[in-house]
Amino acid sequence: MTEAHSKSRQQAEIAFSNEQTQFFAKKNAVEELGRVAQARDAKTLRLREARLAKELADRMTATSSLIVKRVKSC
Repeated sequence: MTEAHSKSRQQAEIAFSNEQTQFFAKKNAVEELGRVAQARDAKTLRLREARLAKELADRMTATSSLIVKRVKSC
């Protein structure tokens, strides 16, 4: 059994459907931006940790090199 709605009711239903679609599209876009920001922050953290580890290794190498030179000169 199908009910026939008035023309104004049909227009209202269509308008509501369009608004609802836009609302969900905006919500999905905001969620996507959040995921992109999270991924960017995670990558930044990984790169920072890698850079700090490399700097520490370089300092340790330089320090041990200086110690070896100092011991040899004595």
